[in-house]
Amino acid sequence: MAETITTRQIAALFRKTLVMQMPDLEQRVGARSRRSLFRDLDALGYLSSYTHTGRYYTLRSIPDFDDDGLWRYQGIGFSRDGTLKATVLRFADTADAGRTQHELQLRLGVRVHNPLLDLVKGKKLVREAIAYEYVYVAAERARAKVQLDHRQVLMAAGAAHARPTVAIEVEVLLEVIHGARLKAVDAARVAERLAVRGVHANSGEVAAVLECHGLKKTQPSRWPRSKR
Repeated sequence: MAETITTRQIAALFRKTLVMQMPDLEQRVGARSRRSLFRDLDALGYLSSYTHTGRYYTLRSIPDFDDDGLWRYQGIGFSRDGTLKATVLRFADTADAGRTQHELQLRLGVRVHNPLLDLVKGKKLVREAIAYEYVYVAAERARAKVQLDHRQVLMAAGAAHARPTVAIEVEVLLEVIHGARLKAVDAARVAERLAVRGVHANSGEVAAVLECHGLKKTQPSRWPRSKR
């Protein structure tokens, strides 16, 4: 499509202001309908943000994407894939060990529950429960198996070497206190109880906390019970 006066004007605006919302663009361009502006943006090649419900726009020629295909400008996120859903699909499908919801949210900086749900329903991704946490992997079976096998290896290594976060450590200790009547403290059981409360900690992380605090077995009370 041949470049018009309006497209040149829009390109010049984006060179000065790298990211804009549609109302800003409408105000600066003048008397032009929103539909016409989108045609101009199509001609130039544009991206909408995957954050902020897609309210921000930039030209495809502007972002300097990182190795993950992401670019942030003043807290606004853009992806080379365009939409959040497409970005989540790529991240989970291509990851060596798949991705958990928590991992995706940390990397992308937004909630990903709804895109993941849509991708699973649409059979674009598969989710598997491992240590009371869902891992999202490729829909293709052979690829998914490789990802899940890799995840198991990583989890085994993590249980041996990685120290859980302070937040997880606190949640585990609280759960142990609340379940003080249990005869033995089992890592898998504690992880399961935490999952019910919405706290995601795998059994390896729980075991590490129990080991650190000497809580693999519930210690008998040092105080005799009252006979009253």
